[in-house]
Amino acid sequence: MKDFDAVVFDMDGVIFDSEKATMDCWLELAQKYGIKNIEEPYLACCGTNAAKTKEIMLEAYGEDFPYDKYAGEASQMYHERYDGGKLPVKEGVLQLLVFLKMNGKKIALASSTRRQTVVNQLRDAELLSFFDEIITGDMVIKSKPEPDIFLLACVKTGVSPARAYAIEDSYNGIRAASRGGLKPIMVPDLLPENEEMKNLSEEICTDLFEVKRYLQEE
Repeated sequence: MKDFDAVVFDMDGVIFDSEKATMDCWLELAQKYGIKNIEEPYLACCGTNAAKTKEIMLEAYGEDFPYDKYAGEASQMYHERYDGGKLPVKEGVLQLLVFLKMNGKKIALASSTRRQTVVNQLRDAELLSFFDEIITGDMVIKSKPEPDIFLLACVKTGVSPARAYAIEDSYNGIRAASRGGLKPIMVPDLLPENEEMKNLSEEICTDLFEVKRYLQEE
């Protein structure tokens, strides 16, 4: 097995297939309101918190873009569809979490999503009890790609960043983990690997089953 003390997970796009679910809601809104080229700014928002997402959207569409209205509508659509345990879980999540727990590794979550949503979704999927610490976007000032959320996860678990792997799907998440001194593992979701991600990541895996196999190797 690799020599490490903890794994810090992102949530959206890593544990849940929620990046695609959210994008589907925004695509519907874009069609309804005639918002052009929504995919590009949406993908730029992957891994960031609510404040940074709004900033990116206003940069893309102008200061008069009614972001709060659209975001509220997208959120309502999302929760109506996926609350109560209906959000799809990524394959291999449970097997990886059980493996880490059985081997005495600390397990933390570092998600830019607000805390109540994170807790609700993990609880509904019956995954909440696996996590020793849950760090969310409303607990830090600076969003990914800054490393603050990962560094706080390490502090809370009592683990040195150099002794922790971070599992991420987004460019901003990999950048944040790398800047924080963790060992990033990328599992691409909506965003494919590129040269920057290859350079910043310890490993790029196709899914969480592959992550488990990687961590099991000497």
